Amino acid sequence: MPLTFDLNNYRNLLFETAPKVIESDEECEQALTITEQLHFEKNRLPEETALYLLLITLIEAYETENYPMEPSSPHDILQHLMESSGTRQADLVGIIGSSGVVSELVNGKRAISKAQAKALGKYFNLSPSLFI
Repeated sequence: MPLTFDLNNYRNLLFETAPKVIESDEECEQALTITEQLHFEKNRLPEETALYLLLITLIEAYETENYPMEPSSPHDILQHLMESSGTRQADLVGIIGSSGVVSELVNGKRAISKAQAKALGKYFNLSPSLFI
């Protein structure tokens, strides 16, 4: 049986945490501490989930405004994924092409085709759009 949303409980949570637009790194850290606690809550109530999502939205807005990220190129993303997952170029041979093609893709000397992006997306369990 799904839990119902208790508006009074949510109001109490809002009163306790007093979420607002984040304006400093300290406020962001406070919000991150609360979201981390809520994230690992085993039997999180619907009201806690609503607060969690609200805080995530506020944190993302602050970080986007204050710490913008430059977009990464498809080959930078591929290199990062390979490094973080321990994938070698040889592991991608046959998935996206010959060893020469894989080397050119990884080193940014050749653009990743749509078919290769689809294969990489399937291999890394990610959206193929990351590689285009």
